[in-house]
Amino acid sequence: MKPTDEQAGAWTKAFDAGKFVRKSSEFRDHITKDGTFSPQSGRYHLYVSHACPWAHRTLITRTLLGLEDHISVDVVDWRMNPNGSWSFNEDEEGATADTVNGESTLEGVYERAFSGWNESGRIGTVPVLWDRQHATIVNNESREIVRMFDGFAKAGFGNGVTLAPEQWRQEIDAMIDANYESVNNGVYKSGFARTQSAYDEAVTALFERLDELEHHLDGREWLVGEGTGLLTEADLCLFTTLVRFDLVYVVHFKCNLRRIIDYPNLKAFVERMIDQPGVRETCHWHHIKAHYFWSHQNINTFRIIPLGPLEGAHTS
Repeated sequence: MKPTDEQAGAWTKAFDAGKFVRKSSEFRDHITKDGTFSPQSGRYHLYVSHACPWAHRTLITRTLLGLEDHISVDVVDWRMNPNGSWSFNEDEEGATADTVNGESTLEGVYERAFSGWNESGRIGTVPVLWDRQHATIVNNESREIVRMFDGFAKAGFGNGVTLAPEQWRQEIDAMIDANYESVNNGVYKSGFARTQSAYDEAVTALFERLDELEHHLDGREWLVGEGTGLLTEADLCLFTTLVRFDLVYVVHFKCNLRRIIDYPNLKAFVERMIDQPGVRETCHWHHIKAHYFWSHQNINTFRIIPLGPLEGAHTS
């Protein structure tokens, strides 16, 4: 998907102001009952990084919906290449080879779906949802993959759970929208800011939203729904940022006004999410911490990976 002239102009203006600008996702097809990509067990394959919070969303969704036997997974190495791309490495604990296409890098997977991808200079991001039948990428936008998995489950696959009940869709989407720019992307805007003003703006918005969420969760277990709420996509989309916060973002991205353990309700929320069946197993702490401190050499020149926090001193 080529950006519009208006988008390109806005990105250029933000870049000149020292702000971090996230690239858009290029593949935006969907799995639908009567479409080119229809729900079928064993047809689709998910490429993820355990380090990436966006990819982590899709992995948790797959787990919570009981889709492990229907959608297979491969995991890239936690080490990001100098150009920002990902490689497969079955010798690294927690990572795998590319068991579907036999590629050594994620760029090879993108090239199979889009001839000329490598020559274009674009970088392939995770997550990637691959279709074995048409040998192409269906989608590489995490939020859309999460919602597609819910539809996949409603088509009769998985455990019958839904993370996006129809009556709560509007509230779920509104909550995800409200958290995206200030929190999910806000930690990156703070960490990759190139001017003091850009950093100040991002980190202030981040903690203002965390304060709001702390208040919102007072007397509630989940972000959306009546009473104490119900577990939805909104929760897992917030969780994958919060679970990395004290482990990485406080130090690495200078998000140090407060920690998640300083917020009683947010801390309890993270612990509830981790205690959901199968969620803890999707959290690979070494991949998460090592990736950020090793891969972002522009903000951690000597690739020193901190020893802490000590066990019990962060949200894991």
